[in-house]
Amino acid sequence: MTVDSYLSALPASQRERAESLRELIRHTAPEAVEHFGYGMPAYKLRGKPLVYFAVYTNHLGVYALPAAHAEFASELAGFKQGKGSVQFPWAQPLPLELIGRMVAWNAGRIP
Repeated sequence: MTVDSYLSALPASQRERAESLRELIRHTAPEAVEHFGYGMPAYKLRGKPLVYFAVYTNHLGVYALPAAHAEFASELAGFKQGKGSVQFPWAQPLPLELIGRMVAWNAGRIP
């Protein structure tokens, strides 16, 4: 599967948000390599994991790795989280500015 095929299979409302996130990642880390890993769109920078995302029935999951989640813990406090993951419900606007800062922070940590 490719990221394009993954996104094209989504319902329109979910696809629009997922594509917005994809564009944000590409803009924030233009040198990142897009691939499909662990069953979801994934991005690597200089061979290291940068960020992943996946679409679920009730939310869009962002996997920016545990260090980024710890760094942005106070801003993510209102969202359901797991180790290295955060769930952004479809019923709320996607916090693209926050996610962009998380991606940029992660990119800055990769040598």
